[in-house]
Amino acid sequence: MITRKYVRIQSREIAYLTGKPCGIFAAVHRLQRDGKLTEEEKAVYYEIDQVWFQEELPNPPFYDDDSPGKPVTWFKTATTAHMLLKLQPLMDMMDKYNMPYDVVYTNFPGKIVYEDEWQVAVYDESEEAKWK
Repeated sequence: MITRKYVRIQSREIAYLTGKPCGIFAAVHRLQRDGKLTEEEKAVYYEIDQVWFQEELPNPPFYDDDSPGKPVTWFKTATTAHMLLKLQPLMDMMDKYNMPYDVVYTNFPGKIVYEDEWQVAVYDESEEAKWK
């Protein structure tokens, strides 16, 4: 069995801050922003994103700045298998509203510029000059 070190759930829409596909939280936020989520779905999204996620994961410092050029975060597969189960309701919302997404596994997400127990943040090595 081949094991990959990192996983990312991402839509196929491009994020303003990273220039890469939106992560799952930004993608579902777009569904909410566009008025597609029911009140129950909004409550589930809020509970997962604003309560559970904020309590379970450190917030990388670069999230405090809303300027473009942000790194992209990936979950570590060794410590976050339970998180993928917790994110299933958000993937269900993306399915329901026909928002294409991919679950991407890799051992080489890019140049790691932030790391904690649960996640890494990376830049594509080809874009290194943009953030130096």
